[in-house]
Formats: sequence, structure tokens, C-alpha cells
Amino acid sequence: MLDRDGFRPNVGIILLNQKNQVFWGKRIRTHSWQFPQGGIDRGETPEQAMYRELHEEVGLKPNHVRVVARTRDWLRYEVPDRFIRRDARGHYKGQKQIWFLLQLLGQDWDLNLRATDHPEFDAWRWNDYWVPLDVVVEFKRGVYEMALTELARYVPRAEQQRNRFLRSGMRPRDGLPEPGVPTSRPAPALRNPGLLNNSHMELPPGASFDPDPQNTHFRG
Repeated sequence: MLDRDGFRPNVGIILLNQKNQVFWGKRIRTHSWQFPQGGIDRGETPEQAMYRELHEEVGLKPNHVRVVARTRDWLRYEVPDRFIRRDARGHYKGQKQIWFLLQLLGQDWDLNLRATDHPEFDAWRWNDYWVPLDVVVEFKRGVYEMALTELARYVPRAEQQRNRFLRSGMRPRDGLPEPGVPTSRPAPALRNPGLLNNSHMELPPGASFDPDPQNTHFRG
């Protein structure tokens, strides 16, 4: 399902634990780390798609989380031609995403990377809010900066003070606006906390996987 500009509707998820660290997943059999994300099916609202993706990729149910905030507008990224299937070139351009900030109400043991037969991640960890973008696939880095910056206002003050470039004017969770009010301030460069460690390995070697099951136009 593409819009008239060639972008597929999608949701992204920033999941906070009680220490305001974010869930960081390693794409199966790659060295890339990312947040959970996935396409919005026809007839779904962004919030419905978010809950479905949350269960499919992380194994959590609605009672395990609280929705804190969401981005005001669609955030877009273009996929380079070399990653687009030949039969989709010329009409598929990339993804447009609504990002959600969630607070985990459950425990670490509620997370399950094998909730479906097509897992997205083979390891996970909790990371500082300002994640290291050098381990994110390059064409998604701009969207990550924008999403983290726009939603940082809702992270407790101790975390906000680490970044002096926070956006202002965001509204609380109740009455969050629908997409359509663009944001314009540039996102900051994110700090790099160094090598990722203390990761949680979940899948045995050789598990079958489609590199991007939620995006039929993007391959590994």
C-alpha cells in the first residue's frame, strides 16, 4: 500500500524501560541494530499497527506498555535503488512513519523475539536514549534523529538535560494531534556510547528469516 508519492505507511517504536533506556534490537544475521518498526496494513490505524508490530517483533501485548507520545507528522526516508526490487523501481520510493514512545509496564522476561515464525531480531539490549547511529543502516539515520529528538520531551528531565537541542511545543499524550503538522527544526547529532554489549541472544543459529518482512520492496 503506497501513497501517491511512493511512500509506504509505517510505524516505528521507541520502547523505554523503568531506567529510561530504550529497546535496541539486532537485525537477525546482520550487524545492524534498530528499533521495532513495520508497515501499516490497509484499514489499520497507526496505533493498531503499532500494537500488532509490538507483538510480532518483541512479543509484548497492549497491557505490557503505556503509550507516552507519538510524532506529530509522518517522518520519511527514501530507500536507495540498489535495495529496491527491480519490479518496484519507479513507483516505490521509501517509508513514511509515525513514531510512538512507549513505557514498558511489564518485565524483561515478557520480551520474546520468537513470538512469530518470522523473527526480526536475534538479540536485544537496553541502550541509552541517544542510540549510536553508526550501527543503524545509513538511509534510516535521519529519521531516527528526528524521531528521538521530537519525542525526547516526554523522557524524564534527567535524560532530557543530556541534549540541549530538544524541540519545544509538544503536547501531552492526551489529545495528541493527528499527522499533518510538520516539524522543521534540524535534529541533533547523537552521541555514541561506544560498543554494544550485554546483549540478549534469543535465536539459534540458522533460524529462517526474511530480511525485512514488513517491507516487500527492501532486501537485506
